[in-house]
Amino acid sequence: MALLKIARMGNPVLRSRAAAIDDPGASWVRRLVDDMVETMEDAGGTGLAAPQVHMPWRLVVFRVGPERLTDLPGDTEQQLTVLINPVIERIGHECALDWEGCLSVPGLRGVVPRHLRIRYRGRGLDGGTIERDAAGFHARVVQHECDHLDGILYPQRMTDHRLLAFVEELQRHPIDLAAFLAEQAPR
Repeated sequence: MALLKIARMGNPVLRSRAAAIDDPGASWVRRLVDDMVETMEDAGGTGLAAPQVHMPWRLVVFRVGPERLTDLPGDTEQQLTVLINPVIERIGHECALDWEGCLSVPGLRGVVPRHLRIRYRGRGLDGGTIERDAAGFHARVVQHECDHLDGILYPQRMTDHRLLAFVEELQRHPIDLAAFLAEQAPR
């Protein structure tokens, strides 16, 4: 296994649509997954998409720890998941705003709207189908990682760039998201 270099915002690999993987069981795919998991863990990430490590393939890895869960039904802890050629389908129209960060946009956080509930499917390393319904943070991380496969970074999804900030500034000057949104609501 090896640590891979993480592409940062501005790199062309992050702006392009990734290619499908024909053989999920290929040895090169397993090696790439092992390296991506090691890289994600070393960087302290929750998920990682192949384009983020300069590999233009439709492949993501992620996990959802108990500390990230919301109270929504379907927002469940997920052990390490490998999704090859994933497809996302939204369930309903309800969206939520919340903070996101990205290993390819280091040092920044932004508030991003995401669908609250989704269904996703893809292939695992064994070639078998993975299909799950997800909500809350689980849904958010899958949408975030799959955006990378279409050349989209979270700042492109933001609707209010006043809520894009350096992590260090947020630590010094925290933003109460609920209060900020209430102030912005039409009266």
